[in-house]
Amino acid sequence: MPSRLAKAILTALTCCVAPFASAQTLLHPMFQDHAVLQRDKPLPIWGAAKPGEQVSIEIAGNSTTATADREGNWRATLRPMPAGGPFTLGVTAGGVTQTISDVLIGEVWLCSGQSNMEFSVSQGLNAQSEIANANDPQMRLLSVSRDSAPNPLATFGKPVSWQKVTPASIADFSAACYFMARDLKGRLNVPFGLIDATWGGTAVNAWRSAASLAVDPAASESGALLALHRKDPTASAKQWGETWTRWWRERSGDAAGREPWQAGAPGDWATLPAFDFWEKWGVPQLEAYNGIVWYRTEITLTDAQAKQAVSIDLGIVDDMDMSFVNGIPVGTTNMWDALRSYPLAPGTLKAGVNRIVISALDTFGPGGAYGKPEQRVIRLRDGSTIPLPEASKWQYRVTPGIGDPPHAPWETIAGLSGIYNGMIAPIGPYGLRGVAWYQGEADTGVPAGYAGRLAGLMSGWRTQFGDTGLPFLIVQLANWGAPNTAPMESGTAGVRDEQRRAVAGDPNAALIVAVDLGDVWDIHPANKQEVGRRLALGARAKAYGEQLPWSGPWAVKASKGPDGVRVRFAGFDRALVAYSASDPIGFELCGTAYGSCRFVPARIDGGDVVLAPGTGQAARVRFCWGDSPRCNLYDKAGLPAAPFELAVE
Repeated sequence: MPSRLAKAILTALTCCVAPFASAQTLLHPMFQDHAVLQRDKPLPIWGAAKPGEQVSIEIAGNSTTATADREGNWRATLRPMPAGGPFTLGVTAGGVTQTISDVLIGEVWLCSGQSNMEFSVSQGLNAQSEIANANDPQMRLLSVSRDSAPNPLATFGKPVSWQKVTPASIADFSAACYFMARDLKGRLNVPFGLIDATWGGTAVNAWRSAASLAVDPAASESGALLALHRKDPTASAKQWGETWTRWWRERSGDAAGREPWQAGAPGDWATLPAFDFWEKWGVPQLEAYNGIVWYRTEITLTDAQAKQAVSIDLGIVDDMDMSFVNGIPVGTTNMWDALRSYPLAPGTLKAGVNRIVISALDTFGPGGAYGKPEQRVIRLRDGSTIPLPEASKWQYRVTPGIGDPPHAPWETIAGLSGIYNGMIAPIGPYGLRGVAWYQGEADTGVPAGYAGRLAGLMSGWRTQFGDTGLPFLIVQLANWGAPNTAPMESGTAGVRDEQRRAVAGDPNAALIVAVDLGDVWDIHPANKQEVGRRLALGARAKAYGEQLPWSGPWAVKASKGPDGVRVRFAGFDRALVAYSASDPIGFELCGTAYGSCRFVPARIDGGDVVLAPGTGQAARVRFCWGDSPRCNLYDKAGLPAAPFELAVE
């Protein structure tokens, strides 16, 4: 049973939602012309009618009834049906009938995650040919628009529709999802329905249900702060500012009162060239800079203006800001294209000179504060505004090497549950065969605990879709970034290993290794055809029960022996193979201390890899570790060994 604290967090993070439509639209928007329903499973159908009304549901002679509850919501379950169609689904209540046509019964997959799952067919390899040849009326697509909400939504914030696969519909659809389904459909010869719910740059906790977070001790403090934010944004901003301040002092070494948001803060401050991406300023240090840049200015107000102020608008900050007024934290947002508008508690502003400071973090691509002058104002209670100073009256300061700041729980892309509430909850209990999940890049700054966060996501989604054994296909992060010439500590490698651990603890999950499919220059590798093929292999094993090699070599144990440290592998097809060399590379032995790893020679011995102990301790074994490692251990099917870290027994 959940603890009292967990129940309090769950209550704060959830609420009852009103019916999604009037009684004239009886069916939920998931049920539209060209929909695909999951074969061979009970079929949940739901919608809205007048409270207490009897609802009749029928498709191809499969019928049932339901009664709308006090809020007007109804739900029914039809008997399982084999693949087939097209059919007409009809629903009647109170003399009103709604029908949807061209409904197929087949396989339904939900594809979700961040940008590498969002990556479209038009962006990938051989895009022109792939798009031109995409004509399959038996495959249907539904795309969920980006959305976030403080509480679970009963329906979508923006319209959705089912589309047949054509060159026009497939171009902007998830490439990995489409190529997976195309492979599976060619083998199963049944209709396929694909749901694309993706959002680039998002952290895993933003996709988790409130229920899964409520029983997660690691999320309890953040959940309580999020509940406070919903009641009192200014109080939560102040409390979060204390957390952020502690982080800054620890990373920067600044003493209290000497931080960049304080009056007269020391440092090398220069006049702001423009409100534009700093890569355009002509400053050599910032031409390819990712990190934190501080902005500051002052504005003089009358006593009446200070007392009337209710909020401050700061334009747009790419990617993330933490903003202060007179040393008081007023808000934070992690969204590269969102306007910043923060409420001001009474007393934040004062008569005379007021100090405004923005910490801008950029993690990828262009960065900085930008927007139109009218988007940078102080808003007054009477509806009028006071413009903030022009660029020439602002200063900036660069602070490299600080790292990624903590993320507030109400952030859209890195907070708690918001994207789940807006994009997954509205799908309701729609029947699925499985889920393909490709995400983790946004969590590389905090890899520790990702396995638990991912397990929580899978558990919460399985609860929503009413299937405790719902298969999950987890794409392990691809390689990206400069290759390492010596052992390195890596958040990306840490997430890969956490993904491996989460899958190892879940009999209904499959790990799809992609460490050999990346691009050192691009975090979004274009070869999604091979990602899709490997996803299909995992689906065939976990969702369709085929007995086939699908995982590649998987390390299960590391132990000391007379000939060195021996790593036992399982899951490989026929034999272990070293490509382009007589022996495998990429193995490290490590002591217990941070930074104690060293590369070691290795050789294949049947289903084992034996590592020469070398010098130093051998408490841990790492393989294929780093942001963009080079590894050559495969099996006869051409599948790579999964990167890992194991304790030596």
